[in-house]
Amino acid sequence: MNKSVVLLAGLLLATASWASTGAPAAKGDPAKAQKIVNDVCGACHGTDGNSTSPIYPNLAGQHPEYITKQLKEFKSGARRNATMAPNVTQLSAEDMVNLGAYFAAQLTKARQAKDPALVAEGKKLYMGGNPGSGVPACASCHGPAGSGIPVQFPRLAGQHAKYVLIQLQNFRTGDRANDGGKMMQTIARKMTDQEMRAVAEYISGLR
Repeated sequence: MNKSVVLLAGLLLATASWASTGAPAAKGDPAKAQKIVNDVCGACHGTDGNSTSPIYPNLAGQHPEYITKQLKEFKSGARRNATMAPNVTQLSAEDMVNLGAYFAAQLTKARQAKDPALVAEGKKLYMGGNPGSGVPACASCHGPAGSGIPVQFPRLAGQHAKYVLIQLQNFRTGDRANDGGKMMQTIARKMTDQEMRAVAEYISGLR
């Protein structure tokens, strides 16, 4: 059995384990989130979930369960972020579910990747991984078009390249450690700086 098959099998087992522990998601009310979005979230993420700064993620069209999970973990400290920490302190569990529903309902804006050479390199890694270093294909979890797998894996399509790069770097250093089974930490530690830049650029142009 070659390395790529072993890696993919491991990822699928980890995914199944993570998925089996999740409870059915509650349905949120986007209308109830509007004031929070206007007063707090919109400043960085845009009131329509399309952020104008590349250091803040686009939330439009993201899986609601994923957004809710991240908010809960910002509040608990499982995911550390100096900007988000004070903004989630007053959020209730219901608020978090409602915010997930709100941003999931927003339309994403089409974006273009900027560096063709990086895009070509990033596409190879995203679609096929790097069997030599043990980096699996991003598409195996996040989908060929970057749509993700609801609950387990986030939508990546159209995300800012700079934000994706920052997250990969944080996974590598352990500054971000709230991925199920530490899967992304393991993957990021096998990636070179160039691979991170390339795949981030490719992801920014997916739609």
